[in-house]
Amino acid sequence: MRSADTARVRSASLSQRCALFVIAVAAALALGLQGAIPQPADYHAFADARGWLGLPNAANVLSNLPFALIGLSGLWRLSAVPHSPARTVWRCFCAALACTGLGSAVYHWAPHNASLVLDRLPIAWACAALLCAFLSERVDARWGQASTLCAAFIAATASVAWWWFSESQGHGDLRSYLYLQFLPMLLVPAALCMKLRVQNNGGVPDAAWWAVLALYAAAKLMEFADHTVFEALLFTSGHTLKHLLAAAAALCMVRAAVGSATPQLR
Repeated sequence: MRSADTARVRSASLSQRCALFVIAVAAALALGLQGAIPQPADYHAFADARGWLGLPNAANVLSNLPFALIGLSGLWRLSAVPHSPARTVWRCFCAALACTGLGSAVYHWAPHNASLVLDRLPIAWACAALLCAFLSERVDARWGQASTLCAAFIAATASVAWWWFSESQGHGDLRSYLYLQFLPMLLVPAALCMKLRVQNNGGVPDAAWWAVLALYAAAKLMEFADHTVFEALLFTSGHTLKHLLAAAAALCMVRAAVGSATPQLR
């Protein structure tokens, strides 16, 4: 009887992994069939171009400061945690957040495709690290190993490099970058709905993941409503609110990660 129970547990675990794999493959196939997704011609025309004290596009530049502060704070707090795969993957995420704050500020200072590379690269790294962190906690600890992280960061870099190359050839294609950015938005809720539990003691709780997903979804909505929000509110734009909501999601994630890693690894 005990052997049968164990077999059912193992079968369920395998089915959950297969389901996540199918979702990832299906998303890739859907993007492949979609064809090239070009960057909108007016992508750099943000609603709020007001300067402040000589700083161009001040609101969109300064609203990136929270990313840098959250990332650096997370790195500092995790430095007190003993070395482990869990600490490594979350420190990578925090480092990517800090780079996102800098890269996005540089881009919004002077928006164009060349500076956009500095914005998208650390975002891709953060998405890759976040997905590895989730999978290492819920699926297999090997997702948090240095070799896996290195491969994920190479793939993230390649996704932005492909966009940049295709853009320079006159037929920009965002599919690889969009796939990497939205894959966590697909796999995380799917795994949570399947009740895929933390493999070991500790781990980021479900509530934190749901909060991050909700905040990031709201941030993307604000990004699409950039001009509409600015026309309605006048004092701020949708893109500025996007930065603040995404930073709130990052703060929620970092606090949960530090809180779960610290007692687990003491």
